[in-house]
Amino acid sequence: MAVLVQSTDAAFRRAEESRPMAEPPALDSPRASDQMVSSAPSTERVYRHQLPVRISHWLNVPFLIILIMSGLQIFNAHPALYWEDPSDRDHALLLIRPVQSDSGEIKGVTTILGHQFDTTGVLGYSDGMRRAFPAWATIPSAKWLAMGRQWHLFFAWLFVINGLLFTAYAFASRHATRDLVPTGNDLRGIGKSVKEHLILRHPTGDEAKRYNVLQKLAYATVLFIVAPLIVLTGLAMSPTIDTAFPWLLTIFEGRQAARTIHFVACFSFVGFIVIHVLQVILTGFFNNIRSMVTGWFVVKHEGVGHEA
Repeated sequence: MAVLVQSTDAAFRRAEESRPMAEPPALDSPRASDQMVSSAPSTERVYRHQLPVRISHWLNVPFLIILIMSGLQIFNAHPALYWEDPSDRDHALLLIRPVQSDSGEIKGVTTILGHQFDTTGVLGYSDGMRRAFPAWATIPSAKWLAMGRQWHLFFAWLFVINGLLFTAYAFASRHATRDLVPTGNDLRGIGKSVKEHLILRHPTGDEAKRYNVLQKLAYATVLFIVAPLIVLTGLAMSPTIDTAFPWLLTIFEGRQAARTIHFVACFSFVGFIVIHVLQVILTGFFNNIRSMVTGWFVVKHEGVGHEA
């Protein structure tokens, strides 16, 4: 009997070994879909910019362009910057001028803190004209100081009114404290943020819904430091304002120092605008423009496959 059972078991094992192994289910079969969740990326629409923010932003675009270009027109009338009130060109912090050589050739020369640079074709001498900044960079393009001042003063007041309205809204809605002022946690991650920007790795997913620490620092600096400096130094250069508020000249150590600070603050604004536009392009031009027109920003979430 034992021999019969052993013989039967041996036959059964040989039959199992000879049976072909079953293939695993295909990934698109019902059985596979029960075991794995799709990893396809998803998108989310976020209402990122409120209407007052968008209106203020787009009004500032023409305001700043005209202010910068008309300001360069005014600067061309006396293309030098000083710190002390006496206007001594031999001790200017910045001097842009055409220089004629012994051979009769005219070159544009820019002097910064005593160091001279040949800037022919851009600064000092361009398109056959002796002027600090070229015609294409000024409003009006012709040498017209009086008209340049009119354009500058008119749009300066529009810029101030728009800035005051935006600032009032930013504090009333808590946009300034909630979105623009960096938190302690933001500041602790500033090194990581700088590194990621240098290698052009930008926030994605939930991190893209809010401003990163570098954006917060840039916006807060422009809103609370650069813009007030531009306005106050601009007012300090007006004799009428100085008569009413003589403490302005005391704060800025004179009209020439105020003019220099005004110029530096202006080009700080220019630097901010250049970096801002570059980041808009690098992080998704159409998505960023759409969000500043309609308010809606699209955030992409990368899916992660996992077993059910």
